[in-house]
Amino acid sequence: MTKETRRYSDRPRYLSLAVSKRRRKLKMLAVEYLGNKCNLCGYNKCFAALEFHHKDGQKKDFGLASRGLTRSWETIKRELEKCVLVCSNCHKEIHNGVVQLPPETTVEKLGELRET
Repeated sequence: MTKETRRYSDRPRYLSLAVSKRRRKLKMLAVEYLGNKCNLCGYNKCFAALEFHHKDGQKKDFGLASRGLTRSWETIKRELEKCVLVCSNCHKEIHNGVVQLPPETTVEKLGELRET
């Protein structure tokens, strides 16, 4: 048995790393849940460049990017049902009115992600 080398002074860093790891895992699950690619252009090269856009801002309970991924997976899935997955470029174009979401993306997606 090895001796524990962590100290109490290491706790803030350890907790910060644990939260970061959990957020990355939940974002990966969320991206997978919504199809692993941009719904507008099909982009799928960089996981970090994929974002969640709420189809109807009035129904938004919380933002997934701002502390949203600290909630339970069930709560996140309910919020994801209100979103569409887009790349960073398409997301900015949506907000600037350059492109609009196709009508079929505004229909609520049904489906389940099998947890492993």
